[in-house]
Amino acid sequence: MTYNSEEMQQILEVAFRRKQQGEYTREQIIEIASELGVSSESLQAAEQEWLKKQVEVKKDQMSNNQKHKEFLAHLFTFIAVNGFLILLNLFTSPGYFWAIFPLLGWGLGLFLHWMKAYM
Repeated sequence: MTYNSEEMQQILEVAFRRKQQGEYTREQIIEIASELGVSSESLQAAEQEWLKKQVEVKKDQMSNNQKHKEFLAHLFTFIAVNGFLILLNLFTSPGYFWAIFPLLGWGLGLFLHWMKAYM
C-alpha cells in the first residue's frame, strides 16, 4: 500500500498523539527520521537547534521568575513604607494628608516596575 505525503502526515500525527504519554528514545527518533528520508546530518542540526531553543526558553523563564520576585519585594516594601507614612501622617498632622505625595510618586514607579515584570 502507498500513501501520499498528506496521508503520511496524518498517519504520523495519529501515531504521535497515541504515543504522547510515552517518550521517544534518540534511537527511535533516528529510526523515524531515517524512514522519512531525513539525513542524519539534518537530524543532528535540527536537534542542536532545538537544544539551543530549550536553553533560551529556560533562561527566559528564569529571568521572568527573577523579575517577578523583584517586583514582589518592591511591592511589599512599598506597602510597608507607605503604610508607615500614612500612619505617621494621621498621628502628626491629620488635617493635611501629605503622605499622598510619596504614595503617588512611588506608586507610579511601582506601576512601571509591574509593567516591566509582567508585560
